[in-house]
Amino acid sequence: MRIGVIGAGRLGICFALLCEEAGHSVFVSDVVSKYVTNINNKEIFSNEPEVEELLMRSENLRATTSNLEVVRNSDIIFTFVPTPSLEDGSYDCTYVDDVVNDLLSAPSLDGKVFVVGCTTNPGYCDTVNERLSGRGITVYYNPEFIAQGTIIRDMKTADMILCGGEYTREYYRGFEMIQEIYEDIQDTPVRFHQISRTAAEITKIGVNCFLTYKISYANMMGQILYNAGCGDEIDSILEAVGNDSRVGSKYLRYGLGFGGPCLPRDNRALGYYADQVGLKYSLPQVTDDFNDTHADFICNYCIEQNVDGLPFFIESISYKIGTDMVVESPRYRLVTDLLEKGYKVYVQDIKDVIDEFEDEMSEKYGDDKIIFVSNPSEIYENVWRIDL
Repeated sequence: MRIGVIGAGRLGICFALLCEEAGHSVFVSDVVSKYVTNINNKEIFSNEPEVEELLMRSENLRATTSNLEVVRNSDIIFTFVPTPSLEDGSYDCTYVDDVVNDLLSAPSLDGKVFVVGCTTNPGYCDTVNERLSGRGITVYYNPEFIAQGTIIRDMKTADMILCGGEYTREYYRGFEMIQEIYEDIQDTPVRFHQISRTAAEITKIGVNCFLTYKISYANMMGQILYNAGCGDEIDSILEAVGNDSRVGSKYLRYGLGFGGPCLPRDNRALGYYADQVGLKYSLPQVTDDFNDTHADFICNYCIEQNVDGLPFFIESISYKIGTDMVVESPRYRLVTDLLEKGYKVYVQDIKDVIDEFEDEMSEKYGDDKIIFVSNPSEIYENVWRIDL
């Protein structure tokens, strides 16, 4: 199959490499010309496991800065361009609009399949379909459920594949192509869910929104247990709760709140969309508010437990240890809260995070207060380790 990928960022390049490894011919595009050159020369660096190895082994992967070139040379085109959050909680789909404009400028789209793989507002992909109507191309919504730092693994072992399209004969071929691709790249059985585009968009943010409830529930229980004098039993109690098959143990763990590039914004997006269809739901906002107050609880807990007033030590300020993604990171929030209260903090982190944040944070808080290290052996005094 000739597969095109428009937007070869963290997610796009992982998807492209897995498709190539499965035996497909893959053509990717990106706006950064140096990055495109590096892909073609097999010289990119990535903090995502397996990316560099897959690229080095690849034989049928090409990169370009031209979306039109990808469209011309592909039977099925996936796009993974950014959809940043707006202040009201919805997504800015401008970059997807730009991709659609490129599709509209193509001489022919007959028989091609277009798949939106980034998170979009419910109903948005239907507008894409309307814009491309009459051009002979079918439009699908197929989001990924992955986490930074485990993108390749998550794609190979996905719990489900969500695909939105239409229940008409002309869409059967596209559904079959998309399912075939995932059957080729997954190590586990493919659970393929074929629904409408809007239903798929709602499901994508709904799944992540449910995870924020589950994380917040676990943290609420942890707070109650600490205040009840049962803090040393949190893990045992949540294990018992998770063993109830109606609940399940995934994401049911006490610790820092939810963060990162997906869960917070999908949570807000579902609240925004509910409001747009005339429903005044409080659950997404309540979960968001609890996540904020839980950050204060964690900070105060750390200070109270550190009875000797030692400098603090935490492994990473990214939202997930080992990644370079700091967006809405509860670890970053905890470190800055401690610094604001005058405490000294050591942070062990990867080079990319140190390079990006060391100067900025040292200038703001003082290089005697925030100290980045790449190895714990670089710390020359007793510290209070934050194990969360």
